[in-house]
Amino acid sequence: MRSLAGDVIKHAFSQQTDEKLHRRLYAAICSCILEGGLKPATRMPPSRDLASELALSRNTVLRVYEQLQAEGYISARTSSGTFVTDSVLDNLGLAPNKPPVSPATREDHASLSSRSLELLGHASASPRQWGAFIPGVPDVHSFPHRALKKIQDRLARRLRPEFLTYDATGGLIELKEALADYLRTARGVRCTPDQILITEGIHQALDLVTRSLCNPGDNTWIEEPGYWGIKNILRINAVNFSAIPVDEQGMVPPACVEPAPKLIFVTPSHQYPLGPVMSLGRRRQLLYQARETHSWIVEDDYDSEFRFSGQPIPSLQGLEEDAPVIYIGTFSKTLYPALRLGYVVIPKPLAAPLMKVHNDLYRGGHLLIQAALAEFIREGYYAAHIRKMRQLYSRRRHTLVELIISQLGEDYLGPYSSNAGLHLILQLPVGTDDSAIAQQANAQGLLVRPLSRYYVKEEKRSGLLLGFASIEEHEMAAAFTRLAGIIRINTE
Repeated sequence: MRSLAGDVIKHAFSQQTDEKLHRRLYAAICSCILEGGLKPATRMPPSRDLASELALSRNTVLRVYEQLQAEGYISARTSSGTFVTDSVLDNLGLAPNKPPVSPATREDHASLSSRSLELLGHASASPRQWGAFIPGVPDVHSFPHRALKKIQDRLARRLRPEFLTYDATGGLIELKEALADYLRTARGVRCTPDQILITEGIHQALDLVTRSLCNPGDNTWIEEPGYWGIKNILRINAVNFSAIPVDEQGMVPPACVEPAPKLIFVTPSHQYPLGPVMSLGRRRQLLYQARETHSWIVEDDYDSEFRFSGQPIPSLQGLEEDAPVIYIGTFSKTLYPALRLGYVVIPKPLAAPLMKVHNDLYRGGHLLIQAALAEFIREGYYAAHIRKMRQLYSRRRHTLVELIISQLGEDYLGPYSSNAGLHLILQLPVGTDDSAIAQQANAQGLLVRPLSRYYVKEEKRSGLLLGFASIEEHEMAAAFTRLAGIIRINTE
């Protein structure tokens, strides 16, 4: 027997496109109830009648009715039939008589904090993280994935319970011990395993240090130009920063230190993004000022392993005993970014409280991969991989330098090149709009970054950051020729 409810369901059923008949019927009845076509207390068509009307098997209709009943859309009454549940819309928070929320109220409720809005106004992370000339991304193809996977598979066959639960100790002790040995030997860092905290990359480390040691409104020093990620972490934590100029010897500490900075963020071994190495005199001056003002220096040693000539530059942290330095490093550049593992070497007075803050805020994990990485380091794979990549990146850097000279001229090479790292600066003529060039290049799949975006003050150098690590040498010439064409159009 035909019914009004059956007609409503039939129309809704005809609008559904799912190939599975039971899913089409389920979606049709749900939409009828939620949109008011079948009101609360409406009697549903008998299963046999609805099956006949829709040319379905009765079992299909019964299956859908059972699901709808289980989810509270409909209910069966003995000897009376099946009805739309009286309170279904109230239960779902969709009752028609519920006062509507005005657009203004919704907008107020959804508004972001002033800190978030400021950060969004300076957001700089690229939506694409692989391709020609992307800065800061290593060659992930060359990583010995099989070696690490073999270690990980071996550990997975005899899993320890602590690998599968929360980490409350700031990282696996085996990885901390392996890192302490490596950092003492390779970077001259003075530390013991209990001073090392494992983080999910440098950003988490910087956020932890900022939250733990700064109050809103406190002052900090950053490099000018400097890494955008530090600035955004300070912005979201409502911490002020003063941009301190960089020259060929690194950060130029001001003579007047009022107000005294709580934190001083530096990249002394390979300044980011310009590339100079902080001189010994500047290092000692900065350490002296930090002691005098009771400040902490935050040393970001993000890619110090990749120096292509001369001896490795030792860490600032290891220059003096008990130096007021928080040393931060990452595996994102030496291994691959998706690993999301970094580390902090914390001065002894801060180690216990910062580890407790980290445990409460971030709830560390990835203990199985940490265990595998510890063995990867101890078995020599890590050092061997760095040696291999140092040679590879040196060749790629040399190729890019030759392309810049041959197609644009030596004047386009940045003045602070230290023959290190994963990128170099292509210097543009004064007054050139590097942001416009970067935008045009990005549209053609050339992932360069404008140097001007790294400055805070009005006086800015114009240039492009060109990464050379993630593009093979035989592909570099064609890509750079396209980039050079864009540059010529904008500078002639």
